[in-house]
Amino acid sequence: MASQEPTTTSQNLTTTSTPTRRPYHGSCHCGFTKYICYITLPPPLVTANPPTPTSTIRIRKCNCSTCHKMSFFHLRLLNSPADFYLISPLSPTTELSDYVCFDERIHWYFCPKCGVRYFAFNGESEVVEVDIPVAEKGEEEVERRKVWKPKTEGWIEKETGYLSVNAVTLEPGQEGLDLREWIAYLDMRGEEEARMGRPHDGGIY
Repeated sequence: MASQEPTTTSQNLTTTSTPTRRPYHGSCHCGFTKYICYITLPPPLVTANPPTPTSTIRIRKCNCSTCHKMSFFHLRLLNSPADFYLISPLSPTTELSDYVCFDERIHWYFCPKCGVRYFAFNGESEVVEVDIPVAEKGEEEVERRKVWKPKTEGWIEKETGYLSVNAVTLEPGQEGLDLREWIAYLDMRGEEEARMGRPHDGGIY
């Protein structure tokens, strides 16, 4: 599980752009699973020492055996209960395939039809009705839908709950969605600090 925080170094990128939160759609390959997540871009960079949840790069590649074998590209949202809505199916525990490892806390859900892994989760969840943007019509038109989401009440990121979206399952070609320059590489096999630019030993670009 990627939990290491990047630190401020000369390798960190800086930006003068104002971060903007907007919705992006994602799915597995066959379309059985669909979700929407709200991503803040450019992502907040590390400016605090120690880093805080609002000052840390949230787009990460990890070199642990799980993330490496799965080729999992972590997209950590700033506020998981408000930023991630699973549109279908509404019951991951019964309708999706699952894999757990290490201390068996994190569920690595994947589509039972096409096999694509699109998010990792631990914590409480709930099904609620929300207004979500219609994928084909941009942000302007919304529809009322039931969605599965991390439970808002009692959620503390990495303490009572954990959610990480596999960024490669986001639909390509969405406006403003270019994550390449924001990747932080984590070293979960050793003791090196997270860094920009190139992976640690055993990791991949």
